[in-house]
Amino acid sequence: MTTLAWDGYINARDLGGFPTALSRSGVTAAGRIARGPRRERLTAAGWDDARAWGLASVVDLRCEHEVGPGEGDHVISDAALDGITIVNAPTEDQNDSEFWETCAPILDSPEYWQHNWRLQPQLVLGALEAIASSQPGTLVHCSAGRDRTGMISALLLGNAGVDPAAVAADYATSVHAMAVVEQLAPGAEPEEIRSPAEVDEWMRDKLPIVRDTATRTHEVFDLLGVSIATRSALRRLLIAEQPTH
Repeated sequence: MTTLAWDGYINARDLGGFPTALSRSGVTAAGRIARGPRRERLTAAGWDDARAWGLASVVDLRCEHEVGPGEGDHVISDAALDGITIVNAPTEDQNDSEFWETCAPILDSPEYWQHNWRLQPQLVLGALEAIASSQPGTLVHCSAGRDRTGMISALLLGNAGVDPAAVAADYATSVHAMAVVEQLAPGAEPEEIRSPAEVDEWMRDKLPIVRDTATRTHEVFDLLGVSIATRSALRRLLIAEQPTH
């Protein structure tokens, strides 16, 4: 895994360097897709760091009401975002009563993923299509960069043929990274601080879900209605020897 050291940012990684038999290099391509938490955490220097990595586009998986700076966030000039395309592609509608009743208790766990696919497949599909059509050098993020981003990352990596154990390890890295963050976003409820041992125990029955997601990505894509063209575009983004466009 390649941790991205963008100023003010945490829990950010490049999805390049993961083992896959689909690439002649044996690994996914770096500099194509990054994952992280809410972009409002970035300082002005952090945006410069992201540009140096190659940032060209952002796909924001959050609901509309979550988007935007809040108390404690850094003041960023409009010029810092010049040339960067930002697309809001929420993976869930929290105003949907069935979704909320089913998923609210487990939104910090991959246990909710299957319900998201079942209840709101069009939204998850829309997020995947937004990534497929984005300019490479794409940051995919939600609020914590852990749950929604974890789901989309697992599907992207699974579609690229990445070893499911490596996909699960990537998810675990995000859970550990955010386990020491008390507040994920301004106005959000405080999070419980957990030790590494507590996190490992919590993930005991969660990581199999992540591994299964990576193993069955094509079945999930069938359920979501992901086209062959979109699957191919997403795979090209992460396979080094193939052009991105």
